[in-house]
Amino acid sequence: MAKTVSAQQELTTTQGAEKAQASTDNQSVVSAQEPIFNSRVVIEDVQPQVDSGLFPSKKVISEPVSVTASIHCDGHNAIAAQLLYRRAGDKSWNKSRMFLKDSGMDLWFGEFGGTDLGLHEFAIEAWIDNYGNWRRDTRRKLGAGQDISVEIKEGSVLLLDAAEQVKSTLPKDDHLHSVKLQNYANALKQTQHDADLFSILADEHLEDLMFRFAKRELVCKMPKPLHVVLDPIRALYGAWYELFPRSASTKEGLHGTFKDVVNRLPYIKDMGFDVVYFPPIHPIGTTARKGPNNSLKSAPGDVGSPWAIGAKEGGHKSILSDLGTVADFEYLVEEAQNLGIDIALDIAYQCSPDHPYVKEHPDWFYHRPDGSIKCAENPPKRYEDIYPINFECDDWKNLWAELKSVIDFWLERGVTIFRVDNPHTKPYTFWEWLIAEVKKTHPEAIFLAEAFSRPKVMKYLAKIGFTQSYSYFTWRLGKSEITEYFTELYKTDVANYMRPNLFVNTPDILTHFLQYGGKPAFTIRAALAATIGATYGIYGPTFELCVGSSHNNTEEYLDSEKYQLRQWDLKAGHSISEFIARLNRIRRENPALHNNESIRFHTINNEGLLAFSKQSHDGKNIILTVINLDPYQTQEGQVHVPMHELNLHGTFESHDLVTNARYSWDSEWNYVRLDPYVCPVHVFRLQNYGR
Repeated sequence: MAKTVSAQQELTTTQGAEKAQASTDNQSVVSAQEPIFNSRVVIEDVQPQVDSGLFPSKKVISEPVSVTASIHCDGHNAIAAQLLYRRAGDKSWNKSRMFLKDSGMDLWFGEFGGTDLGLHEFAIEAWIDNYGNWRRDTRRKLGAGQDISVEIKEGSVLLLDAAEQVKSTLPKDDHLHSVKLQNYANALKQTQHDADLFSILADEHLEDLMFRFAKRELVCKMPKPLHVVLDPIRALYGAWYELFPRSASTKEGLHGTFKDVVNRLPYIKDMGFDVVYFPPIHPIGTTARKGPNNSLKSAPGDVGSPWAIGAKEGGHKSILSDLGTVADFEYLVEEAQNLGIDIALDIAYQCSPDHPYVKEHPDWFYHRPDGSIKCAENPPKRYEDIYPINFECDDWKNLWAELKSVIDFWLERGVTIFRVDNPHTKPYTFWEWLIAEVKKTHPEAIFLAEAFSRPKVMKYLAKIGFTQSYSYFTWRLGKSEITEYFTELYKTDVANYMRPNLFVNTPDILTHFLQYGGKPAFTIRAALAATIGATYGIYGPTFELCVGSSHNNTEEYLDSEKYQLRQWDLKAGHSISEFIARLNRIRRENPALHNNESIRFHTINNEGLLAFSKQSHDGKNIILTVINLDPYQTQEGQVHVPMHELNLHGTFESHDLVTNARYSWDSEWNYVRLDPYVCPVHVFRLQNYGR
């Protein structure tokens, strides 16, 4: 088949051409022995960036984009630097000053924000700061009692040059800045006392004027800007609730409908969830339909797997008639939005043998030598009720366009969040193209990659455009592995492009921890997911009802909703819905839990206990979570709270937001004790008294 050149390939090709040209240019310079004098300033290690700028980094519109770089030059010259930023495609740049954050490492810092969704770009400029050199050296000479009469003249020249720069570059309305600089120059010439001169040297307003208007020579510029995608807040922060609509009926054996889901929404809202995610809601094929517990044969009345998409009634743009109509679905979306809930849909690009695509476009599928269409396989497993799509067929352009139209169809009906089934089994280039095309007109769209695959694969899917990613959190149970895993996700370059969505369980995954740990295991994992992750999810009502029965001792649920209808007693006494509601309320009320990058793991002298803290961007909201990872027995220990790092001093308050208990702590080491049968977690809000 004909191949498209991906954005990645195009950029790689361009970079190769640039390198080749640079090599040729360098050779000509060397051969001619003609030195080129360029800026003495060097800009290195700019962050955030992904694969040397090959892919954009990710932020949300509520987050400042923090930019760091190593900026240095030979000798002892002072440096000035500024950050340039704009929405991609805009002609003019916004500019803000950068500041030296760590002089020993030549580390500079700047930040910008944006309220426009979509792709933005930024760059850095730096130059030798002649005014900064003069000010620093004059201070030193003045402090040493040396004669500085010449330095005063030099400073006056710098100020007057800047005043002229204002006149020549800015409109008359801005010439007031020139007058101010002239006044400073006159004041400098007339200083007769050291105190007056020190005052001028320390004047921050003058420093700002000189940064803006002093002459800049041999400015070092980044060769090309870096990119960052600004996504909606829901891309970073939210609580997801997975629900099978067909099991929403309250009557035993009766197929649920969208109207039943509307009635269920207040219950979900009361638990504090922001997103309700549905498995596929399309017509289900009858050919090779699966029976209960994934049996190969179905009986009359068996509903089959929702992932066997398509029947004579329609495919990916149709709704299973037992659930309702398109109008019913649109009403459901509207009612959910009125409650502050977003509806997320499953996008599974696969078909049942009865899908209209099979008859209308048989060339979109894989064919065996005998002419039959190949079903999905993961040997030795076979999925006879599903046909995989051949994304590289001869008619791939029309196929890709049709699959994009599926997203467009649901966007038009108010859905902006899509959980994508098994994206790692489809071509990277398809997802890179699809997501980029959708975001051209719908930058608010969110794509969650359901890919429990190898680390490199999961990370690459995030790089090419997926907004969120499933993670290995489900199987990270011990203290060391949790600490190591989330340090990688939140504190390395992975944080620039990959946002984990911490699902505690899924219809496919019922871990042995939940199977055998009882109610304490469910409360432990809920508390951990809700506090360690800005976004997390549960598959309900199985989770809040602590369903731990597995099929044949696997991670599959016994009598799974994937293959049959279920009814649930939401008012059962063993439900932990109130505990989940409390966790979600704590999340909403504490902005520290709305981010991931601020996480700090704390020393605690018990391997059965895990402690970590998070802070809001302004540092005022501090949450310390201490959790018992053992569902069977009480654990106790001493947790270390680094008071200086957290800006705590003297005696400070530790308010447990789960139990509402309040403690006064006056040292860095504090005793904790957690009984998993009572409450397995402390979620402390730490603050100095008087705040």
